[in-house]
Amino acid sequence: MKFRHEYKHQINLSDVYRLRTRLSAVAKHDTHADEDGTYFIRSLYFDNYMDKALREKIDGVNKREKFRIRYYGTDTSFIRLEKKSKINGLCNKISCRITAEECQKIIDGDIEFLISGKHELMRELYVKMKYQLLRPKCIVAYTRECFVYPPGNVRVTLDMNICGSNNVGEFLNPDLPFLQTYRDSILEVKWDEYLPQIIRDCVQVKSRRSVAFSKYAAVRI
Repeated sequence: MKFRHEYKHQINLSDVYRLRTRLSAVAKHDTHADEDGTYFIRSLYFDNYMDKALREKIDGVNKREKFRIRYYGTDTSFIRLEKKSKINGLCNKISCRITAEECQKIIDGDIEFLISGKHELMRELYVKMKYQLLRPKCIVAYTRECFVYPPGNVRVTLDMNICGSNNVGEFLNPDLPFLQTYRDSILEVKWDEYLPQIIRDCVQVKSRRSVAFSKYAAVRI
């Protein structure tokens, strides 16, 4: 299991403009982005009746995990089931493709098909929905601008207009309205073994500290 470094910084709109200018000079936009370099992300997060994932995040538990289903824009032809794990500040993500029909079945609680799922992550979700009582909890949505820098396998993202919805049954509805829940933006820097100095210099923002920020926790709270 490969883990990556991840730093997050809470930033304002002025910071976004400055960072965009710097990063555009040394890195390239993600090839999957729209013409303006951004894309819209929708994620459906899972938690149990005791809000285990939320409480572990708030309490800063050193070893934790959370499940989510994600798609981009309004394209439900490409949906991923993901599990994100964090240990000692390092992150790992496992994912697999699922169909829109399978996604809706999970939302509706019709999960028996997961037992024979084509990926072990589907079977793991089944077990945890069955015995840990994981359930779809909320939807988180935001606009992301992503820059990639191959040395160090670096991804720098600017996440803006963070919003959410409790209407989990309408996750696949392209017209689902969202409530903006967080005014600031989030800078995320992810890399493997090393972070090149040129990227370190680009992402420096005065008076901004690394924060343990969770979009899921921000929307829930």
